[in-house]
Amino acid sequence: MQRQTTTSPLLSLPGAVPAEGPDEGVAAHYGDLFREQRALADGKGFVDLSHRGVVAVTGQDRLAWLHLLLTQHVSDLPPGRATEALILSAHGHIEHALYLVDDGATTWMHVEPGTQGELIAYLESMKFFYQVDVSDRTGEYAVVHLPAGSIAAVPADWPVREVPHGRDVFVPRGELEDLARQVGSPVGVLALEALRIEAHRPRVGLETDHRTIPHELGWLDTAVHLDKGCYRGQETVARVHNLGRPPRRLVFLHLDGSEVKLPGHGTPVRLAADGPDGRPVGTVTSSARHWELGPIALAVIKRNTPVDAALLADGTAASQETVVEP
Repeated sequence: MQRQTTTSPLLSLPGAVPAEGPDEGVAAHYGDLFREQRALADGKGFVDLSHRGVVAVTGQDRLAWLHLLLTQHVSDLPPGRATEALILSAHGHIEHALYLVDDGATTWMHVEPGTQGELIAYLESMKFFYQVDVSDRTGEYAVVHLPAGSIAAVPADWPVREVPHGRDVFVPRGELEDLARQVGSPVGVLALEALRIEAHRPRVGLETDHRTIPHELGWLDTAVHLDKGCYRGQETVARVHNLGRPPRRLVFLHLDGSEVKLPGHGTPVRLAADGPDGRPVGTVTSSARHWELGPIALAVIKRNTPVDAALLADGTAASQETVVEP
């Protein structure tokens, strides 16, 4: 299914530089990447995520129904409590990551840009006799991220996901520019990505490929409930959890700061002892320049790679920090 790009009106703000790749449609930065990262860390500004897909589920059966489909326990999800969940293939591979909140009448979720059509097609195929309605609200609502500590006020009737690192606000698209003027200090997605990498938070399409299972990325801690009933892919989740041997693991990399170029997504990772021509043990999945830590990255490597091994990413020296235990 072809994915559509939503272009933000906030790209007209002074200094906005368009993002590329999965974040096409919003600003990568507004002229000063490190200042924007510091602003987020200080609880200031906002990040335009209006390119992300927005899906809403209504109906009296919505939570009980979603509970059967998702990796997370949501049947008793209280209004206003944020959570995240995955949809897996029959073989347990990650297909979607959903960032949810229920307001008592509607379950709101945002997903990776352009993937809402695929998600809705799957959800529609699983409705059966349940009293639920699934709708694409991307054209009506835009997601804006406010960092932790932000004092920006939003109307009480706007859906909000409150999480430790901030608030994801579902903003009526007609109000997006007004909110931007009210909050001020726009921050590009590159700054948010740097903080995401620092926090070791995986992202579908970057940290995942067609064979990724939740155990490899640490998603068992935040998006998978190990004691709930059956859902598609649960057999794989249970089997690998009980055996404790996922084939790969997520690591955080501190990169040599003397290199000018960051290793891009898919860059091979090798053991430093084997040199730049050695056999790859994994790949870089995301990288960024951090205002305090310097160049950093996430990578997915073979489980049996020694945790203290020095690595190379496209020839750049890298020390690893364990995210998922081998």
